Amino acid sequence: MEFRVLGPVTAWDGGRDVAVGGGRARTLVAVLVFGGRRVVDVERIVDALWGEQTPHNARAAVQTHVSALRRVVGDVLVRRGGGYLLDAPSDLERCERLVADGRSAPAVDDRAGALSAALELWRGTPLGGTAGRWADDQRVRLEALWSEIHEDLFDAGGPVSAATLAGLVEAHPLRERLRSRWVLALSGEGRQSDALAAYRESRRVLVDELGVEPGAELRAAHDRALAGEPAAPSLATPGQLPPDIVDFTGRAAELDALTGRDVPLVAVSGKAGTGKSAFAVHLAHRLRDRYPDGVLHARLHGSRPDRVDPAEVLGRFVRALGVPPAAVPDDPDELSALYRTITAERRLLVVLDDAADERQARPLLPAGRCGCLITGRARPAALEGVEHVELGELDEEESLALLGSLVGADRAAAEPARARDIVRLCGRLPLAVRIAGARLAARRDWPLSRLARRLGEQRRLLDELAVGDLEVRGSLLLSYAGLTEPQRRALRRVGWLGVPDFTAWLVAVLLDVPVDEAEDVVDALVRAQLLDVVGVDGTGSSRYRPHDLTRAFAWERGEEEEAHADLVAAAERAAACWASLVERVSGDFRTWVLRPELSVGVEPPADWLAAVRTDPVAWFAAEQSALLAAVERLAELGSVTAATRLAAVLCASTFAVENQFAHWWRSHTAALDAARAAGDHAAQGLLLAGLGWLRSEQDRPDEAADYYAQATRAYGAVGDRGRQAVLRVLLGGVLRDRGNLTAALAEFDAAEPDLREPRALARLSHVRASTLTEVGDIDGAVRACDRAAEWYAEAGDEHGVGMAVRTRGIAHRAAGRLAEADRDCRQAHDVIRAAGNRLSAAYTAQALAKVSLRLGDVDEAAGLLDDAYRTCHEMQDGFGQALVLRTLGELDLVRSCPTDARAHLTRSVRWWDALGLPLWRARCLRDLATAADQLHLSEQADAERAEALALFTRHGSREAREPLFAESSQSSLRTRP
Repeated sequence: MEFRVLGPVTAWDGGRDVAVGGGRARTLVAVLVFGGRRVVDVERIVDALWGEQTPHNARAAVQTHVSALRRVVGDVLVRRGGGYLLDAPSDLERCERLVADGRSAPAVDDRAGALSAALELWRGTPLGGTAGRWADDQRVRLEALWSEIHEDLFDAGGPVSAATLAGLVEAHPLRERLRSRWVLALSGEGRQSDALAAYRESRRVLVDELGVEPGAELRAAHDRALAGEPAAPSLATPGQLPPDIVDFTGRAAELDALTGRDVPLVAVSGKAGTGKSAFAVHLAHRLRDRYPDGVLHARLHGSRPDRVDPAEVLGRFVRALGVPPAAVPDDPDELSALYRTITAERRLLVVLDDAADERQARPLLPAGRCGCLITGRARPAALEGVEHVELGELDEEESLALLGSLVGADRAAAEPARARDIVRLCGRLPLAVRIAGARLAARRDWPLSRLARRLGEQRRLLDELAVGDLEVRGSLLLSYAGLTEPQRRALRRVGWLGVPDFTAWLVAVLLDVPVDEAEDVVDALVRAQLLDVVGVDGTGSSRYRPHDLTRAFAWERGEEEEAHADLVAAAERAAACWASLVERVSGDFRTWVLRPELSVGVEPPADWLAAVRTDPVAWFAAEQSALLAAVERLAELGSVTAATRLAAVLCASTFAVENQFAHWWRSHTAALDAARAAGDHAAQGLLLAGLGWLRSEQDRPDEAADYYAQATRAYGAVGDRGRQAVLRVLLGGVLRDRGNLTAALAEFDAAEPDLREPRALARLSHVRASTLTEVGDIDGAVRACDRAAEWYAEAGDEHGVGMAVRTRGIAHRAAGRLAEADRDCRQAHDVIRAAGNRLSAAYTAQALAKVSLRLGDVDEAAGLLDDAYRTCHEMQDGFGQALVLRTLGELDLVRSCPTDARAHLTRSVRWWDALGLPLWRARCLRDLATAADQLHLSEQADAERAEALALFTRHGSREAREPLFAESSQSSLRTRP
């Protein structure tokens, strides 16, 4: 049996819909489905069924509805604990799983397939037959999901029309992401004017309703529409063609679209190896009957140094059109006029293959009703009345089909994974796939895995992609030969560095030239189809990416044409500028206690620094892949100092603030491997300390302590007592979290004599303050917080000041000084929000919510806690989730909702147990006992209270000496420390 909520609420059993009852029965099914096969409390069911009009016998009424529903659905409706669950699948569960699969699938077709399948599950308005506030709220959520799936499907290239998106926009007028896809869809259907009108309407709605200008996505959609990028490009057909390509594969959509249109002038461009000439030949054979007066074809060799003179081609053309050789004019202008006169009276197709630019192609354009098709790597942007078509890589299925046509479908199907590897390593370029297929066809004894393995070795990749007169390297060399030396050097160094994408700023640093000059170089590489424009980052700068095979070619050119020392120097110069830029835009976050010495004499370009400062978080989001790749490449090169510095400053950047743990781990471990190989103990100490902080942030204290110990030994090897002292402070923080309060204070005392740097002294005073609060020395804790705030202020660390003030507020709260606690916690929350640190703001919100509860402002506490929990959950912060869950339990106690309190507190206890933090477990147990008292569970309350007291006593906490409240009234929480 499956339950369905994505339409009328029903059960589906044995191929038929089963009615589940009236409106409340359907709502009961829906709320249990939304429980996701987990127990749903009776209180939540009551709220969903009746809202604020709860009958006095609500629990009995729920039991009645449950009994009636069980008669329909059977044993899948289970009573457990204080609620019920449906132990059966649902269409919502399947939909969410398909959406997750679609969003994570590596292949475009897989994404589109999964998302399309998700949409097929919807059968109309969701939650049909239900009513009430709860159902309305969930219906809004489902309608938002419906819109999100369409957006994701559009991004995956799925069949989403502009009309469909227009309907969704009407339903969700303030959804900016949806509006950007609507604009793109209109533009993609060739409706540029409608697309621009849709943008104008979207901007008006956003400004009028929200008071904001369109964001980056919507502006980018507008730019594409403004540029008139065609979605269904159209080509004319060539004539006097070479033989058709019998095994031509792919491009079906483009071919079908072009055969239905009559376009007089089309320019087909694309990078080397995309099959522009093959595509033109194949299309021409399909369309040649439309041109009864013949087809003219010329190879212009525009990508080669010996490109053809247009006058030479004109002579050949007019002779082919019947002009006797003696009558062909010598004067170029007269020859051009004769050509136009002849073509004006005929229905011809002219194919100009491999044109260098518009200057080479313009004299050869026919007149009248003739068609003309131009192919070339560069787009002839200055030609009037031309429709531009750009060919990219094949998709995976087309690439596999091409490979199968060359090696045999059965042979490819016998090794499907290796076939996918081969087309991936070929970058899905038709030329590369054709070469790989030809090599396999010539070696029937080779399994596909052998060629896949050989292609996987970067140093051999281009050697492997050569057979007969086909060669990827040779094709790329033609483009490379047409570049200036600065353009070649830029391509070499970008490819050799190995970053996945970049901006012109990186090229400026690699070439050591001004940014304006670097932008000109990059523009030339884009025109030469050696770089692709892949988006715009948070600074408004275009980001570029070389194709994988172009990157391999550039790496090879760098190895052969430049001195290794020059390449390494350029890479280290880029790393130094990156590190300096990160230092200047990241702010002073908590991990700066582990930073390397500040960069000296390394200045990123001033205009670039200013641009990044406008939105550093967006810049990091765009740049992080390049930063990681740079650290890993520098580590591979043995540039330990550069790799270590860049990794270390990154862990003090958005990687730390936004909990980008996977990036942090990758950058540190790559640099650490290089430091160990070089025997650089100072670098090892810095990186091991960073890994210790990472594990601490991930709530893995045992691993954090181990890394800190390793870092201490590494610094001991170079006699750096100051760094060892910093590590003792960090280790003391871990000990404090684990409840080893006396040992933590001993570490702080031992570290203090060797600390000199204000940030380190601030950190020492800060963690000491929180530990003194734990043991009950409140006045000492307040003094330590004051010292910490002074040290942080001296270091210019506003974030640190805010967090020290928060800790002081917690100390005042523990002493019952609620006015002082309220003052400090509000100040801390304001400072941290202004600093832009989302996670720390969640912690200050939680601290302020605790004080608000004590002062009786329940509504403020509830709002603060909702936002804080959402942030901690999104940022994978286990400690923060546990902390907020415990405070939500306290809020429930104030509201006299002991069942909800025990649910929140039980979840919090599970977190504390998983994190290995006994004092926090004890605090939850104390609150659980209070909730048990309200529920008249006296034995359970006594057991929980006793365990809490034992834990407090064992760890020397002040709370062992404080009352363990038996009552749960609001007044008790107001006075509780």
